[in-house]
Amino acid sequence: MPWAVGSLRLGRAWVAAPDPATLRARWAALAAAEGAERERLFRPTRTRSTGAGAAALPGQRAGSTARFADTPGPRPDPVRILREPFDEQWLLPDQRLIDLARPELWRVLDEHQLFAVEPAQPGALLVTAHLPAGRLGRIRPLHRRPGGVEPNLAPGLQHLLGERYGTWVTPEDVLCWILAAGRPGPRGYEVPLTADAARWRAGLELGHRLLSVRLRGARGGEAPRLPGGRRPYVRSALPAWPRELAYDPESETLTVGSGSGGGTVSPVPAGAWEYEVQGVRVLESWFAARLAHRDPEAEGLDAVGPAEWPQGWTSELLALVTTLALLAELEPERAAFEVGPALTAAELRAGGVLPPPDWARRPASVLDHQEEGPGGQFALL
Repeated sequence: MPWAVGSLRLGRAWVAAPDPATLRARWAALAAAEGAERERLFRPTRTRSTGAGAAALPGQRAGSTARFADTPGPRPDPVRILREPFDEQWLLPDQRLIDLARPELWRVLDEHQLFAVEPAQPGALLVTAHLPAGRLGRIRPLHRRPGGVEPNLAPGLQHLLGERYGTWVTPEDVLCWILAAGRPGPRGYEVPLTADAARWRAGLELGHRLLSVRLRGARGGEAPRLPGGRRPYVRSALPAWPRELAYDPESETLTVGSGSGGGTVSPVPAGAWEYEVQGVRVLESWFAARLAHRDPEAEGLDAVGPAEWPQGWTSELLALVTTLALLAELEPERAAFEVGPALTAAELRAGGVLPPPDWARRPASVLDHQEEGPGGQFALL
């Protein structure tokens, strides 16, 4: 996947939130403020301030290109993003508010797109149907153009693999193989390619299961479920505002709140509770993100958030428990997967796959695509 893009840099935490209602309230507060108060709420950086203009983000119907200090314009509809590993949140898609929005990614964001995120530190690859909008690592789109018409794969790779395995190889097949066979290594995330058709089929089967769980029902798929009817339920209602998480491995119960006043969720397999990314428990990180606006040190728009725990967050928690439990069950199989005899670099060079040409490492041309630049002028891209 030669074309890779660095992480988005938001520049200010308040432009993202776990629920869209919070972002609407933050926008309203910022737009209503004036002068020095608006500047204070905005939290300017060297890249973005209320006096700086910016182009509209590709694909977004709303969004002004005038300076925010002159006119905020209509509020853009919040969009779903991946903020942290397995933490799907929301973002205000206005480039005037974001230090480094990576417009080249917004141009290829649609219902066909998937994003592989190569972690900055050694760890498992992340895959999401939503735009990764945090410092997660290098982002590699599966497709170079909207509509899934041009794969972000080394030219000639699909043809070489198809001939080797005697089957048609799709871009999503390659991504599934990466999920099954890829491992962090000294040169980054390394993906050996098998020379054996049977190992390829086995890797695809495992990779498709991993991808289905990681996408969590996105792109019209079914939401993953635990086998044997072990679906997690809310056994006792969550309090109006829980303050901590606790876990009892014997009863497989997650307590959301404190003491006897906390709500309970079970069954929560131990694998879900212990699931970590780069040394951080995912469930604890997800929960902490939803308490951030209640931190005594939170100021300005960062302190704007729901007064009570939204019901939607409980549903998201149950889905996250299921996802992490299934991934924990699949991890031993993934760790034990072997590619068998591998294709050599010499074979890939002979097939014209290596090295990929320079153009494959750059975004695709979009000369037929009009976008509005700062101040309402059209930009030729």
